[in-house]
Amino acid sequence: MSALTRFFLSRDSSLRKDLTVLFLLFGAIYVQFLGRIPLFEPDEGRYAEIPREMLELGDFVTPLLNYVKYFEKPPLLYWLNAISMVVFGENEFAVRFPTALCGVLTVLLVYYAGRRLFGRREGVVASLMLGSCTGFMVQSRLAITDILLTFCLSTSLICFFLAVQGDEKHKNSFYYLFYAFAALAVLSKGLIGILLPGIVIFTYLLLTRSWRLLGEMRLFSGITLFLAISAPWFVLVSLKNPEFAGFFFIHEHFERFLTKVHGRYQPLWFFLPVLFVGMLPWSFFIPSALRSAWRSRNQSAAPFRFFLVIWSLLIFLFFSKSNSKMIPYILPVYPPLALLIGSALVKSLDGESRFFRFSARFAGLFLALIGIAAIGYVYIAPEPIVTLWGGWTIGLIFLLQGILALVAAFRQDTVCLVKGLFCSALVLMLIGPAIVLGQLVEIKSLKSIGLAVRRLATPDTVVVSQYVRQGLSFYSHRRVVIFDGVGELEFGSRQGDNKAWFIDKAQLSALWDSKRPVLSLIRRDYLPEFKVMVRTPPRIVSENRKFVLISNR
Repeated sequence: MSALTRFFLSRDSSLRKDLTVLFLLFGAIYVQFLGRIPLFEPDEGRYAEIPREMLELGDFVTPLLNYVKYFEKPPLLYWLNAISMVVFGENEFAVRFPTALCGVLTVLLVYYAGRRLFGRREGVVASLMLGSCTGFMVQSRLAITDILLTFCLSTSLICFFLAVQGDEKHKNSFYYLFYAFAALAVLSKGLIGILLPGIVIFTYLLLTRSWRLLGEMRLFSGITLFLAISAPWFVLVSLKNPEFAGFFFIHEHFERFLTKVHGRYQPLWFFLPVLFVGMLPWSFFIPSALRSAWRSRNQSAAPFRFFLVIWSLLIFLFFSKSNSKMIPYILPVYPPLALLIGSALVKSLDGESRFFRFSARFAGLFLALIGIAAIGYVYIAPEPIVTLWGGWTIGLIFLLQGILALVAAFRQDTVCLVKGLFCSALVLMLIGPAIVLGQLVEIKSLKSIGLAVRRLATPDTVVVSQYVRQGLSFYSHRRVVIFDGVGELEFGSRQGDNKAWFIDKAQLSALWDSKRPVLSLIRRDYLPEFKVMVRTPPRIVSENRKFVLISNR
């Protein structure tokens, strides 16, 4: 029996050993290439520049983006990225390391929860599934707030469920960890950090009629701890910036959820394909896992399965109902679904369930089709984002996944299924980022142009950007004048006197034709119009597929 099979099937292995193996495995995978690929616009540029300005100005209370107030998110990710920059320097690795670490810690958390509440094998399989989900792996390696939220939210909910177990020896510790991580979730992404756990827990207590648990939840001391962690920053930032509360709580929470003010409206079913693609190659087993959880509702582990179903469904429905939708929003449903799928698959190992047979056959056929489509894509797409070699490589990996799933389904071999899908997903994780993300640099990154600004600009040079380009400030280490739209800096642009930093086209034309040296970042397709607008001919000094950097000197 291979080492990997023994790792899957062993019922007895120390907690410390398993955590060490999983940490080393996923730690090595998740940190690879973190520093080799430039930051992508707009999110990574934003979450790099804000902590850079915090370090430069020594102000860790008021977030600034391009040196104007930016109150759309709480500061926890900014603080973590700032610490990382102090340790590793102001580079891509430092910006992405905190979220990659949170991704790995979430995998370990899923293992621990599965081991404690189902069994050691369930914890191992669930952690391997979560760690090899396409969407979870990719987004854990990007500097975004949702992975940090997912880790804090998942820790909070799992600690709550561990605390409510009647025979739990560390009940106090788990209850206080529940409140502490709910507070950190609030500092990660706002009120949603307490709203979502509150909805899940309330629904669980309601449906199980477990209101007696309210008496043991250490409400007074727990809420005190929650406020002690989460409230100080909100108080300090409000004292320094009286305009903060109205914008952050009204505009960024209620208006974002209830209206289309952010322009991120998507149909109600938007997250169905997002979840399907994000949890590949394991998404085919979601319906069967939910059905298995329902059928086993009378077994000893049923309360935890029921809690996981509530967790995943309510958060999925919450974001589906929201009028502001983005792909990373449903990351918090990945951990409970991984636990449900993992526990159901382990049942099939013991012959208790054959739920995976149909799902595995369907997965095999679909993955094989994805592989064929990936190969065909590089031949028929006008401007493919991967090379011919890259398309064939990715296509063959998906094709291999499909074949392995079909073989496992017909042999009714769950071990073969899990090993095959995990190992092929592991190979995809190792080579996929270099193939796909590397090709997106020319479209989604401003590193080469930002470094050109840093090299060419003198202290007298005015740097101008068409619209807000967050990474330009990070790579150039300069404040940038904005024209043709203020974007997410609209609120900050109205705070204080920023007229010189937000200009219209007429002001840009006058500045361009003045005696001051100007470097301007514009869209490539805007260049003909720009040439007509000014008298001084622009000279291209740097460019990529989407933008050009032009100079009036």
